[in-house]
Amino acid sequence: MAETGSVELTKMGRIQAVATAKLPSRFGDFTIESFQIANDQREYSAIVRGDLKGATDVPVRLHSQCFTGDTLGSLRCDCRDQLESALKHIGQQERGAIVYLPQEGRGIGLFNKIRAYSLQDSGLDTVQANHALGFADDLRSYELAANIIQFLGIQSIHLLTNNPKKKLGLEQAGIVITQMIPLMTTPNKHNIDYLQTKRIKSGHLL
Repeated sequence: MAETGSVELTKMGRIQAVATAKLPSRFGDFTIESFQIANDQREYSAIVRGDLKGATDVPVRLHSQCFTGDTLGSLRCDCRDQLESALKHIGQQERGAIVYLPQEGRGIGLFNKIRAYSLQDSGLDTVQANHALGFADDLRSYELAANIIQFLGIQSIHLLTNNPKKKLGLEQAGIVITQMIPLMTTPNKHNIDYLQTKRIKSGHLL
């Protein structure tokens, strides 16, 4: 747990722990911590279980915000399923963390994500839709997530992901990953093509 008000210099600037509170949930008892990063107006948070200071092999999930999936329960993606799977897994462990990142729509933002949805309704896949809007297929960055992991005092992690790019991004930022744990979800008729595109074009381990 980060001490509220504490500040740490990182490669990306200054991280400040803004507030901490208990978070009992249907998945277990957690602590939620919020962070402010210098020169970045976005809001960052971590859902934490147990004492992470100096801990090794901590199960960690990096989860990019998905309003349509996480909040509205959209069936077009597997974001909510992965988030709940990670919460269930960590809720059964002595310690763990989910770093929640404000990177809606793989970094293109909510409005552009909905524009991409419209293009997908016309027959494009997720990668083609992003390209048609002038974006790369994935604009997310994991350096700030790495900084938050370091700020929490974690020494090494078990990364809960199907995305090898997350592993690479964290390792390039200095995070020691001792194991990669896939999060398998059940496809539905609305997201099967989306999952196939993630596997074939984005290299996800599905």
